Amino acid sequence: MKKLFRSTTDSKLTGLCGGIGEWLGIDSTIVRLLVVIASFFSFGAVALIYFIATLIVPKANPDFRFVDHY
Repeated sequence: MKKLFRSTTDSKLTGLCGGIGEWLGIDSTIVRLLVVIASFFSFGAVALIYFIATLIVPKANPDFRFVDHY
């Protein structure tokens, strides 16, 4: 099972969207667009969840390699 980390290489604001993109295996630009659109339609609730998640999700170690162990 892969763990969620904030990205250190694909970071625009906090690296959370980059980390979610790596975790899901999709482009982080899609995640960023979804967050912006969802924030607009939720009147900022998603933005609040984003910043809370930024405090909870740890930053990835740059030397760490994502390896699946089964």
